Amino acid sequence: NQLTGSIPAQLGNLSNLQRLVLNNNQLTGSIPSGLGNLSLLTELWLNHNQLTGSIPSALGNLSALQQLYLSNNGLTGTIPAALGNLTNLTRLEFQINQLMGTIPSALGNLSLLTELWLNNNQLTGPIPPTFGNLSQLHTLYLFANQLTGSIPTELGNLSNLQGLVLYDNQLTGSIPAQLGNLSNLQHLVLYDNQLTGSIPTELGNLSLLTELWLNNNQLRGPIPPTFGNLSQLHTLYLSVNQLTGSIPSELGNLSNLQKLSVDNNQLRGSIPVELGRLSNLQRLDLAANQLRGPIPPTFGNLSQLHTLYLFANQLRGSIPAQLGNLSNLQHLVLYDNQLMGSIPTELGNLSKLQHLVLYDNQLTGSIPTELGRLSNLQTLRLNHNQLTDSIPTELGNLRNLTELKLAGNQLSGCIPSALRDISHNDLSRLGLLFCARTLYLPIIHR
Repeated sequence: NQLTGSIPAQLGNLSNLQRLVLNNNQLTGSIPSGLGNLSLLTELWLNHNQLTGSIPSALGNLSALQQLYLSNNGLTGTIPAALGNLTNLTRLEFQINQLMGTIPSALGNLSLLTELWLNNNQLTGPIPPTFGNLSQLHTLYLFANQLTGSIPTELGNLSNLQGLVLYDNQLTGSIPAQLGNLSNLQHLVLYDNQLTGSIPTELGNLSLLTELWLNNNQLRGPIPPTFGNLSQLHTLYLSVNQLTGSIPSELGNLSNLQKLSVDNNQLRGSIPVELGRLSNLQRLDLAANQLRGPIPPTFGNLSQLHTLYLFANQLRGSIPAQLGNLSNLQHLVLYDNQLMGSIPTELGNLSKLQHLVLYDNQLTGSIPTELGRLSNLQTLRLNHNQLTDSIPTELGNLRNLTELKLAGNQLSGCIPSALRDISHNDLSRLGLLFCARTLYLPIIHR
């Protein structure tokens, strides 16, 4: 509805009221403390309004309350410890407010609680270890706060937990190995914290896990080979850490994997050919590591792939012609490696390709005329290689091209005049003239 104004304090006189549902309105003002008199109330829905002020401690008197929804308002102040008295509560949702202070350890008394949403507030302090007592809990969302301290090992007791989402806080310490006991866990999201130590091998026991986000922390050590056991996993993000060792070949067992990002670490060794078995993979980001050896030709089997980032490594060998089989590829970014040989003509088959970035390698030969078939191409960067011969006139067919970099090669001839109007180019650095436009004269019969 579109109800406005404040919530009448007189509603606290409705002694037989069992459900109060006022969500999705435009109500303003504070929550009346008199609502704490509604001793028979089982559901209180005040979410999605414009309420301000603090949460009344008197709500802790609602002994029959099972569901409490206060999310998506402008509530401030702290979470009252008195809410720990609501022993019949099954759902508590306070997300998207401006709540401050620490999370009361008394919430660990809510033994029937199945969902706890406190995300997108300004909460500080630690995650209460008493949360390990919430044996019925299947959703714990504390992300986008300012929580500090370590992840309590007691969370490993939550055998019914399906979603543990703690990202965008200031959590420190290591990831508890006890999280490997959460046999029903499907979503483990810990990115954008300050977690240290190694990744527990026990996480490989989470057989129902579909998402694992550990990126943007300070994790060290190897990627556990046990991750190859996570048969339901479709998202694995380990990027922007300090991980070392090689990429486990066991990751090739993850037949449901759609997104794999381990970029910006200190990984060494070669790229496992087994990754070519990931038939559902859509995004593969191995960039900014210390990987060596060739690009596996098996990557040509990744028929669903739309993004391949291998840049800023120490890869050698040639670009596999098999990459031309990737009919869904949109981003092929291989710059800053030691790749040699010619650019495969087969790349001209990538009809969906938008960005082809190969600069700072040791590529030789001519620019394939077949690249002129890439009608969706927006970026073409071949600069700082050892390419020779003339620039193909066919590149003038690339009507969507907005960036063209070719400098730092050994190109000859003239520059096709159709390339003159590309907004971001380095053609002036080639030391070549533009080709004269062809002038067709009419034939005059005498």
